[in-house]
Amino acid sequence: MADRPENPLEQKEQHVSTDDAPTDAASPEADPPAAAGERRPSGEIIIITGLAGAGRETAAHALEDLGWYVVYNIVPQLIPTLYELQATAEGRDNRFAVVVDPRSGPFFGELAGVVAQLRRSDVRLRLVFLTADEATLVRRFDSVRRPHPMQGEEGVLEGIRRERELLAPYRRTADVVIDTSPLNVHELTMKMRSTFGTRAEQQLTVTMLSFGFKYGIPLEADHVSDVRFIPNPYWVPELKALRGTDREVSEFVLGDANAAEFVDRYLEMITPVLRGYTTENKHSTTLAIGCTGGKHRSVAISERIGEELRRAGHAVRIRHRDLGRE
Repeated sequence: MADRPENPLEQKEQHVSTDDAPTDAASPEADPPAAAGERRPSGEIIIITGLAGAGRETAAHALEDLGWYVVYNIVPQLIPTLYELQATAEGRDNRFAVVVDPRSGPFFGELAGVVAQLRRSDVRLRLVFLTADEATLVRRFDSVRRPHPMQGEEGVLEGIRRERELLAPYRRTADVVIDTSPLNVHELTMKMRSTFGTRAEQQLTVTMLSFGFKYGIPLEADHVSDVRFIPNPYWVPELKALRGTDREVSEFVLGDANAAEFVDRYLEMITPVLRGYTTENKHSTTLAIGCTGGKHRSVAISERIGEELRRAGHAVRIRHRDLGRE
């Protein structure tokens, strides 16, 4: 077999893989993963490459959802320039990701040199390679009824094999390798979030939203509950002008036995729902609590439920849509 040209990318000895397939040992040069909850340093670049049909865009969308600045399918030579431009953008985290693949034609051959250059810089670079077995890739291309970008006049399978051979050096030297054969789009997204997201970014955000039924049910609500069964502070002269955030109103509302039981049962009901949302890669949910005008009962109940969810470890935001509207 003829010797192939020296590839500067292969100067890096080994890589870290997240898939279950046999791989090389972890490289001593690779950066250790951030501890749970640790804020990753600024100045990060992720280059996503790999086989067509293996989920490159899904992986990139997952990073976008985590707040990364993502650019799709650019020529490798532009990566350092775009990173520097993004780094100067005021008020942005300096986290840059790019999808690069053989569709960039002859320019793709420059990726090895760009990677080697970035590894010598003070930027934290991670090369992410997505792969899948042939049967899975053929099935995916068949389902979307699109040709493989490298198949030419031949079939999809030949295109897959040609691309796999072209990308082999990057597969061997990647920092993270993900075999997406057993993964659906949601599972791949979760893999990206767990690998590159901080603990806070991986948490489900719960918004407790109080509202008044007379102003309409919130369109963004995932769950709507009606607390108009609780005695209304509006009819208590000394409480009428106050709000559900005031101690006097809160004590009145939550002092009702039915209201107290509702809060307990609501928390019991919503706990497995939130756990399931997290498992199913839902980033946020809105729990709406409504009363007549959105001033007293729904506000007090939302505050209490939000407080209890925080104590249980959830990331909670409380918003009172109609407070002050009367």
